[in-house]
Amino acid sequence: MKIATFNINGVKARIEALTAWLAEAQPDVALLQEIKSVDEGFPREPLESLGYNVETHGQKGFNGVAILSKLPLEDVTRGLPGDAADEQARWIEATVVGRRAVRLCGLYLPNGNPAPGPKYDYKLAWMERMRSRAATLLATEEPVVMAGDYNVIPQAEDAAKPEQWLQDALYLPDSRAAFRRILNLGYTEAIRARMPQPGLYTFWDYQAGAWDRNNGIRIDHVLLSPQAADLMTDAGIDKAVRAGDKPSDHVPVWVDLDA
Repeated sequence: MKIATFNINGVKARIEALTAWLAEAQPDVALLQEIKSVDEGFPREPLESLGYNVETHGQKGFNGVAILSKLPLEDVTRGLPGDAADEQARWIEATVVGRRAVRLCGLYLPNGNPAPGPKYDYKLAWMERMRSRAATLLATEEPVVMAGDYNVIPQAEDAAKPEQWLQDALYLPDSRAAFRRILNLGYTEAIRARMPQPGLYTFWDYQAGAWDRNNGIRIDHVLLSPQAADLMTDAGIDKAVRAGDKPSDHVPVWVDLDA
C-alpha cells in the first residue's frame, strides 16, 4: 500500500499537476493539504476518473484537507478532537482497507507566524491536541499513519540554511519540542528511518530563486505507529514534481507499507 502526502497549495490551480503526478506515481492513497476549496467546490471528477474515492474537509479560500484512495475508506471523521470551537479545516481521518486495515490521519498543522503571538499560541495548542490524539490512536495497537504538512523543521539538517529560520515559528525550540513529544510517544518518522542523510527537502519557496538554489526545508512528514513501522518497505520524496508546470511549493512524500 503506497500512501503519499502532498500539500497541493490550491487544488483547482494545481489540478493538472496533481493528476499528472497521480498518474505517474500511482499512490494507493494520497492525503492532500491546503486544498483551498469548500467541499462542494472540490474538483472530484478528474480524480474519480483515475479511480480514486474522494473525501474532503474543506474551507473557503484557505486550509482544507482531503483523502484520495483507490481502496475502500471506512469511518471517515473530520476535525482534530479537543476544541469544539476550532473551525479551521486541518485534520481528516479514515480507515483504509487493503490486505489489512490502516488508520490514516491527514493533517495541515498551523504555520504559527508571526511568533510570538496568538497564531503561535494556536499552533502549540493544536500540536498538544494532536499529541493527545496520537496517544489515543497508539493505544488501539493498530497500524496508524499520520501524514501531512507539519510546518515544523525538526532539525538543522532539515533546512539548507537553518540560520534563516531561527526566529520562524517552523523552527522555534517550542515547535521542535512539541514535534518530538509526538514522536516520543512511539512513532517512527518514515523518511528519517529510511534516509538519515542531510539535504532532503520538501518545500521550496516561490521567492528569491529558492528552487534553483535548492534553498529548501523539510516540513512534510509521515509518522508511523509501531504496527505501521513494522510494515514499512520503503519511503521517499518526489522532488522532481517541484520542477513541473505550475507546481506547488511542496512536493509529495510517500511510504510503502506491506498492507
